[in-house]
Amino acid sequence: MNKTKLKQIYTKIESYDKIIIIPHRRPDGDAIGTSFGLKDIIVTTWPNKTVHVVGESSDFTSFIGIPEELDDDAFKGALAIAVDTANKDRLADQRFDQADFLIKIDHHVDVQQYGDIAYVDTGRPAAALIILDLFLVNQDKLKMSKDGAKALYFGILTDTGRFKYDGVDGDTFRSVATLFDIGLEKKEIHAHLDQRTEELTRFKGYLLQHYKKTKNGVVYFKIKPRHLKKFSVSLEEASSLVNELGVFEEYPIWLLFAEYEEGIVRCRMRSKGPRIDLLANKYDGGGHKMASGASLGTWKRTKLLIEDADELAKQFKEGSL
Repeated sequence: MNKTKLKQIYTKIESYDKIIIIPHRRPDGDAIGTSFGLKDIIVTTWPNKTVHVVGESSDFTSFIGIPEELDDDAFKGALAIAVDTANKDRLADQRFDQADFLIKIDHHVDVQQYGDIAYVDTGRPAAALIILDLFLVNQDKLKMSKDGAKALYFGILTDTGRFKYDGVDGDTFRSVATLFDIGLEKKEIHAHLDQRTEELTRFKGYLLQHYKKTKNGVVYFKIKPRHLKKFSVSLEEASSLVNELGVFEEYPIWLLFAEYEEGIVRCRMRSKGPRIDLLANKYDGGGHKMASGASLGTWKRTKLLIEDADELAKQFKEGSL
């Protein structure tokens, strides 16, 4: 934790009356939780400031908040804060360069340096925890409501796999305890995360009957548009099942492919041991050592990624990594 830089970020936020928070495209729970948690801290501390969260929404994350659509004029003279995004191209609103000043707050491997102030802490398993660091370092000045605690807890819970993933340590729980002290009510959040439609349940059954395996330890499934139509599920819902493929003992890597807007094929990559972020970088992606994403463009390139992942799994099992 860099307390000096966190205090610099506080000072910069204090100096602006208009602030725009920008998460990444196709936001997950951490991106939205971080964004609305930070917004709550700012507006609770300074009620007269104007704070916007911009970008895309989804059924899963709308539980926490829905980003706004802004005119170009809104960025003039504003402080922009990019959260949970390693490279500029992934930011959900590319008008950040029209703002007066840009702060980057992230926990991914720093694949692209940007921002007038950049705070990157790869030791934090969720970006929402960095917002908690900002709050705790400046807790004599900052305030947070129960809504802010709810947003940050949602971000932390989803990005740590409910505290299962690597990077979770005692400091994680000590930070989260602060949210309970503020008045966090977690029952509603867990109920939301545990909820699943009948349609998605049926698709889960299909996925678990039709996944594929490689000889060296990769499990994968390709979500095709016909699957979404057949089971009446959204792409977001179907992709949320990625960790259902991670239950097999001898298979340290699992991949979930899907076709996104304009026919672009992407892959959610997960691992129990081999470092997959470097492999994701090879396919125009990135992320964490054990959880990354890749952009393949076409279905034909999925074969190449599967082969590379299989070789990585083989090297891991042989102990040559």
